[in-house]
Amino acid sequence: MNFIKTIVAAGLVAASTSAFAADITGAGATFPFPIYSKWADAYKKETSNGLNYQSIGSGGGIKQIQAKTVTFGATDAPLKAEQLEKDGLAQWPMVMGAIVPVVNIEGVKAGELVFDGETLASVYLGKITKWDDPAIKKLNPNLKLPSEAITVVRRSDGSGTTFNFTNYLAKASADWKSKVGEGTAVEWPVGVGAKGNEGVSGNISQTKNSIGYVEYAYAKQNKLTYTALVNKGGKTVQPTVEAFQAAASNADWAKAPGYYVILTDQPGDKSWPITAATFILMHKDATDKASSQEAIKFFRWAFKNGGKAAEELDYIPMPDSVVQLIEKTWAADIKS
Repeated sequence: MNFIKTIVAAGLVAASTSAFAADITGAGATFPFPIYSKWADAYKKETSNGLNYQSIGSGGGIKQIQAKTVTFGATDAPLKAEQLEKDGLAQWPMVMGAIVPVVNIEGVKAGELVFDGETLASVYLGKITKWDDPAIKKLNPNLKLPSEAITVVRRSDGSGTTFNFTNYLAKASADWKSKVGEGTAVEWPVGVGAKGNEGVSGNISQTKNSIGYVEYAYAKQNKLTYTALVNKGGKTVQPTVEAFQAAASNADWAKAPGYYVILTDQPGDKSWPITAATFILMHKDATDKASSQEAIKFFRWAFKNGGKAAEELDYIPMPDSVVQLIEKTWAADIKS
């Protein structure tokens, strides 16, 4: 499913990469697309100002903002301070959410199947190839699993969702860390590639005995069967807002240059292990300063008015203390 989703003003439409006339242009991560589209709809109704956001993956968003073809880029893989400095970019977290493994196994319901990081890594390494493998059965002694081959689905595009997923696998599995590592794109040992959270969701829906990973809002919207996970504290946890908030509560944004914080594999009995933030990238000294200021107005509005909508889609709004830090960053770094 090789397509690009775009928000144009209030609506969601499938589109090519050609730009549409809109007040604010952005491109990047598919992870926050559901909430950005909801915010865009509400913002258009309230202000008559439109947003054109292309959901093309974090890698594409970084490239487009570096090339100055959009007002803002969006990425779930934050850039390090040195890269931000080199490109003249400001970066901040916009909202937090979570990544969930999803499966399509007959008779298995959402939240029933349990994985730990080591076993999940072994599936993506191609070491575990059948659903009734002893390692999976050990974690799921009461679940009837088929003796069928596992179809592994992963992202084909440069993806911040992949960055956070592989970052988690690298923390959970020494084998994964040494053989594959982490990144927005990696040399996958096995698997079928799909573009965007949308593509992975569609592939899982259509493929029996498959496994993939998507942002939680996509799992919910597409009624996919998500799994439970064993977290760093050894507790089996379900993907819930409470579990996402427990992981996010550890973040120390104030001390992180460029707000570079990775939320995977956080301690705490209630923490969901693959929690992540999604970030905005903007030029400090933009060529089109009017568009730049319009974008800041939208982000300011979203922080002030978008929390309820974010929670309805199971994202976690940024804490007020962090929003205050971000507003200081805008005042200091974004030239008007």
